Amino acid sequence: MKKTPFTDIHISLGARMHEFVGYNMPIEYSGIFDEHQTVCKSVGIFDVSHMGEFWVKGTHALPFLQKITSNDVSSLPQGKAQYSCFLNEKGGIVDDLLVYHYEQEKYFLVVNAANIEKDWEFCTKHNTEGAILENASDNIAQLAVQGPMAQTILQQLTTCDLTAVPYYGFVTGEIGGEKDVIISRTGYTGAGGFELYFYPSSAIAIWNAVFAAGKPFGIKPAGLGSRDTLRLEMGYCLYGNELNETITPLEAGLGWITKFVEGKNFLGREALEHQRNEGVKRKLIALELIEKGIPRNGYQVVGKSAAIQESIGHVTSGALSPLTKKGIALAYIQTNRLDTELSIIIRDKMLKAAIAKLPFRPKS
Repeated sequence: MKKTPFTDIHISLGARMHEFVGYNMPIEYSGIFDEHQTVCKSVGIFDVSHMGEFWVKGTHALPFLQKITSNDVSSLPQGKAQYSCFLNEKGGIVDDLLVYHYEQEKYFLVVNAANIEKDWEFCTKHNTEGAILENASDNIAQLAVQGPMAQTILQQLTTCDLTAVPYYGFVTGEIGGEKDVIISRTGYTGAGGFELYFYPSSAIAIWNAVFAAGKPFGIKPAGLGSRDTLRLEMGYCLYGNELNETITPLEAGLGWITKFVEGKNFLGREALEHQRNEGVKRKLIALELIEKGIPRNGYQVVGKSAAIQESIGHVTSGALSPLTKKGIALAYIQTNRLDTELSIIIRDKMLKAAIAKLPFRPKS
């Protein structure tokens, strides 16, 4: 298995390790519930160095990105990032990603770890504009410092004014004496915080500096298990669960990152315009169990029927919420059945569920 610059640290700290997209990654340290609540109340640190990073440069960078992403890159100012998708010709989602406008004619893409090779082939295949592409995935490490105390901790380690960095904004500066760190106010937890991108040679120094500064605030390392429950409580999509090449952004509730602006002839636009006009036949919704149970990926959702249990959809992600202690799920449901009484089949039992409003997490 591949290692990140932090793998030996994870093992030394007693993390439960497991293979994830070819990497030996920490699943949990003190427990998913404990790590989840630490991130919500204080601060946790995640090793996400397995993610992929591409540079897109040159005078043809913007036309290329306008063609292969769903969002409007022309509206993205320098120093800001935007959430977007790669789409195929049928409007299916090849991957979801972040696009950073790093400098004039220079962009930074962050893609999912499981899709690095596929995404790179997708980009090179469709680069008829002649943009300069660089796959920097092996030369960039990443830490996510997440939680309400993240800014207070990181501000001790940098001269950059983090109060001036807006949501989905970023700066490049020093962290703990290590130079050329991208400090981005983004994250996958909904708890606030930053994501740091840096050279692998700086990894251990940055980890140690963040932990030293965070010790008075109860900082803890966190694994992929709590990262998943945190994103689920917020209703954030996970590629391979809520998103894949047969699902469109309109079905996934991502119409807000699909911009049908004049002159942006992105891949899949024609198919999505047709779907927008006709309406979607399935829709991603949030469900909360009324009865006790834990929904899981693949569980069937059924509607009210006089004679039979009729499947009208399926769960894509589910868990017991560490904060509400209720079973929560995201699920695709037939849009013509959204007004029916819903249940999730769990261990051959029909457990009643209600359509919920996102996020599941109560406001602090």
